[in-house]
Amino acid sequence: LKIYIYGYLNRIQSSRRLEREAERNVELMWLTERLAPDFKTIADFRKDNGKAIRSVCRQFVILCRNLNLFSDSIIAIDGSKFKAVNNRDRNFTQAKVKARMQQVEQSIERYLTAMDSADRAMPEVAVAKAERLKEKIETLKQQMQKLKDIETQLLQTPDKQISLTDPDARSMSVGGRGSGTVGYNVQTAVDDQHHLIVAHEVTNVGHDRGQLSNMEKQARDQIGTESLNVVADRGYYTGTEIVACEQAGISPFVPKPLTSSSKAEGRFGKQDFLYVSASNEYRCPAEQLLTKRYSTWEDGMLMHVYWFSGCQSCAMHKQCTTGKERRLKRWEHEATLDSMQVQLEHDPGKMKVRRQTVEHPFGTLKYWMGATHFLTRTLSRVSTEMSLHVLAYNLKRMMSILGIKGLLEAIKA
Repeated sequence: LKIYIYGYLNRIQSSRRLEREAERNVELMWLTERLAPDFKTIADFRKDNGKAIRSVCRQFVILCRNLNLFSDSIIAIDGSKFKAVNNRDRNFTQAKVKARMQQVEQSIERYLTAMDSADRAMPEVAVAKAERLKEKIETLKQQMQKLKDIETQLLQTPDKQISLTDPDARSMSVGGRGSGTVGYNVQTAVDDQHHLIVAHEVTNVGHDRGQLSNMEKQARDQIGTESLNVVADRGYYTGTEIVACEQAGISPFVPKPLTSSSKAEGRFGKQDFLYVSASNEYRCPAEQLLTKRYSTWEDGMLMHVYWFSGCQSCAMHKQCTTGKERRLKRWEHEATLDSMQVQLEHDPGKMKVRRQTVEHPFGTLKYWMGATHFLTRTLSRVSTEMSLHVLAYNLKRMMSILGIKGLLEAIKA
């Protein structure tokens, strides 16, 4: 463990590089009392003791809590994509397999046409050329068989995706259209006072929806408080997740996504309709009232449906809907979401705090990792590797906050 902590503090993550450093680095010689394990022993320690290593990372956060470093903190949550050892060419979806098969078929047809042309050439030239073309066609047929085998495996996976090098890595978009990486989505919860990583988790889900309540509860357990204020970006906005946080005593602040099909087509969006809680009605831009007509269940959520019967005679009808009347749906817990949005509008600085807090650790960690990011394979081992990175990051932050002497005294105490 000493070797790994020293290595990750000094941006040395490879077991082979750590083996060399243990033999020549005076600091490591002193630290290990001249023990110099080989790379296999070092790598096996990380592989076989993942649970204990992750526990050490959590224990260090508890040490920070005992030093009252998290008192009155706001926690910022965010996710970022980290590259796996799996190359994009060795990750397959159904669309990618079909595209590859089409390319192979076109290549085979091209070579068959070339063989017909070779048959009309000089006999000795034709024989030599035909042999080369037959070898290429045979290679392509083998590739086609491999693609068919991959397609069969794809149909058996729940997310219709398969990675050949790291079976748990998944293809994820990372920004612009068409750009992406094969890797993992790392979730972190960071305190706004000292920028310490309070909780983290590695997932292979390419989006942040569904992660909010999980990360908030982990952060609350680590900090050891009953109530907590948490900020996150629009990617975390899910009604059920926000309500789950409120019911657990956590106050989330997540802005509503700026997506509306009606707005995109130049019509009024739901945000243009004012909800009147006293009468349980909506007031439209034309000052008409949409009353509740019935309730229905959608995806396990109780939704109330509202509309106004006189929409067709309204002067703003075309700006509002393409149907007979504009219908609005309201979730039974939507008052909780509305209350959160009002608080965000009164305190817009919370989102600035989020950017300043949670994005800094991700930039630092990726800089330390270099271009390769993760070196291990499978979700459990990658989680262990991430815990070592987080432990090294938090150690450096604590050295900056308390100084080395102060940190040593805190650890001894």
